[in-house]
Amino acid sequence: MLLRHFLSSCVFTVFLVSPGFAQQAADAVEPEADTGVSAFANLSDAAQSALATKEAGEPVVADDWMIAAANPLAVEAGAEVLANGGTAADAMVAVQAVLGLVEPQSSGLGGGAFLVWYDAASGEITTLDGRETAPLAATPTLFQDENGERLGFFDAVVGGLSVGTPGTPKLMEEAHRLWGRSNWGDLLEPAITLAEDGFAVSPRMATSIANDAERLQRFPATAAYFFPGGTPLAEGQTLQNPAYADTLRQIAQHGTDAFYTGPIAEDIVATVRNADGNPGVLSTLDLALYDVVARPPICVDFLSYEVCGMGPPSSGALTVGQILGMMDNLAFDDPADADVWRLIGDASRLAFADRGRYMADSDFVPMPTEGLVDPTYLSERAALIEAETNALAEVSPGNPEWDHAQLWGDDVSIEFPSTSHISIVDGDGNALSMTTTIENGFGSRLFVRGFLLNNELTDFSFATHADGYPIANRVEPGKRPRSSMSPTIVTEGGAPVLVVGSPGGSRIIGYVAKTIMAHLAWDMDVQAAVSMPHLVNRFGTYDLEEGTDAVAFEEPLQALGYETNIRGLTSGLHAISIGDTLQGGADPRREGIALGE
Repeated sequence: MLLRHFLSSCVFTVFLVSPGFAQQAADAVEPEADTGVSAFANLSDAAQSALATKEAGEPVVADDWMIAAANPLAVEAGAEVLANGGTAADAMVAVQAVLGLVEPQSSGLGGGAFLVWYDAASGEITTLDGRETAPLAATPTLFQDENGERLGFFDAVVGGLSVGTPGTPKLMEEAHRLWGRSNWGDLLEPAITLAEDGFAVSPRMATSIANDAERLQRFPATAAYFFPGGTPLAEGQTLQNPAYADTLRQIAQHGTDAFYTGPIAEDIVATVRNADGNPGVLSTLDLALYDVVARPPICVDFLSYEVCGMGPPSSGALTVGQILGMMDNLAFDDPADADVWRLIGDASRLAFADRGRYMADSDFVPMPTEGLVDPTYLSERAALIEAETNALAEVSPGNPEWDHAQLWGDDVSIEFPSTSHISIVDGDGNALSMTTTIENGFGSRLFVRGFLLNNELTDFSFATHADGYPIANRVEPGKRPRSSMSPTIVTEGGAPVLVVGSPGGSRIIGYVAKTIMAHLAWDMDVQAAVSMPHLVNRFGTYDLEEGTDAVAFEEPLQALGYETNIRGLTSGLHAISIGDTLQGGADPRREGIALGE
């Protein structure tokens, strides 16, 4: 009875606040507006039907292909590519180009992304790292003042200091080179057309602008775009972005060399280095040297499945994998039982302790990657939970097998939950999971050539050492900051069964792990799994999603020894299950849809 109640009576009134020491950012919410369809009145009948299906709590069902992403206009662009025989990589290019226009607060050309690809022909999984890099002029004390004190979060974020070398354009191009078959320029055309002709501002975009008014108006170019005539853009208002269209047209004609060299690159660098009050150190050399890196996937066994995702510099697959690997040793059949959430919560706490100690860009620091997901190690960590009947009194990093000394300090970094996720399965059976971001809502607030620049460098630790030991995720020139983005593809017997991912800062890990358990262990359809209320524990306090039946667990979890916090938890889960049919689920907390044929 409790579980049925838990799933059926959800009212999603959600907003985002920062984790960690960013109490300064309590006013920097990225709230969910009423997702009425007035801004989407001109959608196709299929997209309107998909919106209605999501509102009814049902998955979208299809036989051939499926796409789920954060804005209906972007989904329509990708769906047209798939309907015309394009691959999942082709569709992603179209989707990302439109997202950067209609959801600029979350992702775009000025940001970075991680991509997981399942190749139907070979059965192989490949991961591409399009994460931003620290400029060559960056130092470990980048976010400290002259006295060695850490800067306040938004003192670091807003302006040029936080901007890393963007990776998203190069990732789009590399995925298309590897797996695309549609004409490159044609894939950018839907976004170019929308930018030139105009699109209706969505409820989420309008609300986000209004709630970040002071920071968005700090720089003239940003203010002119988001506050025309000094007034914030309103829901339903037609917005044109000819500068974005021109940037995309340059990329369509000349590839991403037009972005990473020449006038566009020079304008990016000038914007960063001349940011009033907070200039950065990005250079044209940083842009010219940037490249996407193909990395081995991280895969962990869970039940009869293999859960695969992005390895370092993302902590996503490792931490999701640790949680699921520990849970595989425990009994968690009934999600209506508070003790099951004790097990999940403490598995998460143990995984986050390892994350804070060991996880960073493995090109710069040695990491016990294999040891962290070794089944014996995870069984030992699970035994710590199983031995207790209440919340673990203390949680500390473990000692995974490693061929290096474990002399690292615990991390001090913040991740804000402004990101987006794309899940796609094409007609050939290829699957793509990509999480894409500019980090904080509206990134650095620097606007150039029609797009915003990221503030990704603030995902590094602001401190360089802890207890006398260097912090693995400290700033270093050329290094990629640690991320929690968790694009995931789950396989069984070598074939994909689930494509999933979410935005949400470091809570992404909990959102994705919960959704995988809900679908694969608790037999929920993919829409129910995505919609299920959130209970997330990273560092001891249990976050319970306000306005949902998650709050019913407040007293039981307190009785088990947890502090609790009822708050908005705005995930943006987009998932596709693959079986006899394709079933797509889009997070009701955001504006996206699933669409298939």
